[in-house]
Parts: sequence; C-alpha cells; structure tokens
Amino acid sequence: MLTSPPSTPSRLLAEQALSRAAGAPLIGGNKVELLIDGQQHFDAWLAAIHSAQRRILLENYIIRDDEVGRAFRDALIKRARQGVYVAVIADWLGSLGQSGSSFWRPLREAGGEVRVFNPPQFGQALGWISRDHRKQLVIDGRVGFLSGVCISAKWLGNAKRNVPPWRDTGVAVYGPAVLELEAAFADSWFVTGGPPPPFALEPEEPPAGAVALRVIATQPSTTGMYRVDQLIAAMARQSLWLTDAYFVGVAPYVQALCAAARDGVDVRLLVPGTSDVPMVASMSRSGYRPLLKAGIRVFEWNGSMLHAKTAVADGQWARVGSSNLNLASWLSNREIDVAIEDVGFAAQLAEQYEKDLANATEIVLTPRRYRRGDRVKSAESRTPPPRHASGSSSRAAAGALRIANTVGAALNERRVLGDTETGALVGATLLLAALAVVAILWPAVIGWPIAALAIWFGVNTSIRAWRMRRSYRRRMRDVNDSDEI
Repeated sequence: MLTSPPSTPSRLLAEQALSRAAGAPLIGGNKVELLIDGQQHFDAWLAAIHSAQRRILLENYIIRDDEVGRAFRDALIKRARQGVYVAVIADWLGSLGQSGSSFWRPLREAGGEVRVFNPPQFGQALGWISRDHRKQLVIDGRVGFLSGVCISAKWLGNAKRNVPPWRDTGVAVYGPAVLELEAAFADSWFVTGGPPPPFALEPEEPPAGAVALRVIATQPSTTGMYRVDQLIAAMARQSLWLTDAYFVGVAPYVQALCAAARDGVDVRLLVPGTSDVPMVASMSRSGYRPLLKAGIRVFEWNGSMLHAKTAVADGQWARVGSSNLNLASWLSNREIDVAIEDVGFAAQLAEQYEKDLANATEIVLTPRRYRRGDRVKSAESRTPPPRHASGSSSRAAAGALRIANTVGAALNERRVLGDTETGALVGATLLLAALAVVAILWPAVIGWPIAALAIWFGVNTSIRAWRMRRSYRRRMRDVNDSDEI
C-alpha cells in the first residue's frame, strides 16, 4: 500500500512529506467526478457555464476558433450579458493561429474580460518559454473542472475521415478545494497584468463529500509536481500506473521508476502510439530501453491521440491534471493538477487504465521481428510510426537528446553509463567530428547562427538593463522628494 491506515505514524509522515513536496495541503470534504474524453468534458463544462450566476473563470492553453470554441464563446457572451462576471485566460503560444482578437471581440463587447498569457516581449529573451498550460474552469466558487482537454474540436475526432476522438481525462471537483482552484486562477490573472479580478475569494465551500485531495497549482521553477512524482515513485509498494501524452524521461525520474520496478512494484507507462507532436513521441521512444530493462511495462495507445496525464498508485492515490512527465511541465509551465487520496476514485481510475490497455500495444525487448497482427511490438525492430512532415526532425531531436544526456554523463562522470548508451557515445563522436570539419571548411555556417543569437540576447539584455536603471532612478527620485518634504 502507498500509505498505512490513517491512525499510524507512517501515514502522518507520508502526509507531511507529500504536503511539503507539493507545497499544497491535503483538503478533505470534497466530491470528485471522473470525466473521460472531450465530449463528456464539453457537455459538463457548457452545462456549468449556462448555470453560472455570479462568475465564470476559464483558463486554457488552447481555445480554438472552431465549432467547439465558438460554442463556448457564445455561452460566455450570453452569461456576460446577463450580468455574470466572465474572465478568460488563453495562452499566447497555445492559441497562436487558433483564435485572435476578432474571435474574442464579441465577448469583450458583452462585458467579458479576456487576457492573453505571456506574449513575446523585448527585454525578456527567454521569457516566452514559460507557458500557461493549465486547463481549468471554475463556476461561482462551487464547482471546478481541471483536465488535459483544450477547447478545440480536435478532441472530438473526425468521423468523416474515420479519426476517432482523442483520449483524455479530467475531473469535476465540488467542496472546499474549489477555493484553491479560484486562487490559482486569480494568481494567473495577476501575472497577465492589469487590475485584479473584481471579486474576493470567499470562504471555502461546505463539505460536499468525503474525498481528500491536494490542488497542485505549479508555477515556473517551483517543481512541486516534479517532487510529488518523485516521491510517489519512491513510496509506491505494489503498483504505479502512469499515462502521459508527452513523456520525456529525465534521468532522476527514470531512475526512480526503475528503482521501484526492480523492487517489485508493478510500474506501467501508457503513451501515444501516434502523437500530434512527432518530435516528442520520438524522444519518448528513445528512452524505452532503460525502462524495459528495469522491468517497467510500456504500452502505446492505438487510437488517434492519447492526451491524458494521470497516475494511480497502490489503488488509493491518484493524480489527474495538465502536467506531463517532462521538463516543460515540471520546471517551466504553469500547470494545475489534483492529487487525490481516495480508494474509490483510485479504483475508478485504475479500471479506466485497464480499459485503455485493451486498446494499446505493449513494447517488449525481444530480437524477433514484429509481424502484422501481433499484440506485442519489439523495442528493437518495431513498425515505424505514421510519417509526418517533421519526421526527420523528430528523429534528429530524439538523437540529439540521447547524445546530450550520454555525453554529459561521460564528461562529468556523475552517473555510470549503461550498456545501452555505447551507440550514443559513438554518435556523439561522429557528430563532433562533423562539426569540426564544417567549422574548418565553412566557418560562416557556424558563425552566423552564433552572431544572430548574440545580437538577440544583447538587445534583450540591454533593454532589461535600461528598465532596471530607469526603475532605480525613479526610486531614488522618490526618496529624495520625500526627504525634502
């Protein structure tokens, strides 16, 4: 079991460790409903919006100008015209080319407020990397939804082209934890600039059930979800079943999973077989072998796209939300998840996991070739994924990731290289030799990109310095004026 019965010291120790790792307290008295796939999400979200009486807080990475996006916008317009406060946060990068100012103009004219998170700005050379990857909706402080689902018809598939709906997971939350969801939205709203939202966080909702959970609203560089994922990998005693859309395992987390598997824990990882971001899928596959050699079972989803981000451990701890198992989610993005300590909900999620495996293909280490119709794919000789326009760049990125991790370990000698990493060292040798030849024969090929990067960072650094100096002079002027008074 992940934890002992509530009265034992080990249970209290586990609760303290999880609270400190997540930076979020355990909140009791909630009711949680599991939502599966886009249609169920959109129906529940729209019904809640139509029932709103005081405020609607919507925060989503992608809000697309299609039939689904317009249905949400029109529902928001209707409530705004009836006096309900409507606030929307859309990520700039996520919604780039998906929806623009003209899409939101009718809602703004109806009295709703829309803000775009983190558009590119001079003076912040790498600031655009941080994204608002959250997907949450909070209604009247009484019900909150969080998920991996974006507001886009892509999640519904395309029946005319025989494209099945995307597979995704989310929850509806009722009870005291809803206040934490509102606080998370208010923090994102503050970060986008402008005046704060015109409502006060009210006293928490009365108990709605018996479910205890943590709302983990991560921000850039806080690593709360990463610490929790590491801790759960260390604490699991029987099983740890993971579903992730964009898994790119970093060495410390992969080592934690491998240690659990070698200790007898049933560790499973379900990832997409075909991804909407082929580069990430290739990076995921580049890390299969260490997992498989440790005894971790890896499965690839056979549908159009698996976009869920879930975990269930020992049949009594579960996680659902927007965080993927990669550095972008753990270190860079604003994410929101719930970590639920409830046997009933964990059983629901485990049951759904087993249903998902029925539509997945297991990857195994075996030299035999994959035959059409087999239920098992070989990690050494497997059917290649469907071709995408960026297939070659995906393979190059995956190779670069393997080479970078291996060469870094070889140079600083901070970890022992495995026998599967010999090929990466050979590849690094060939790559470095090729770069040396290019630098000698065609130095401009190397020089121009470096010059462009130097100009970009130089301009942004100078702007940042000018702003800091102007702010300092303003403060000094204010101090001098106050002294004269």
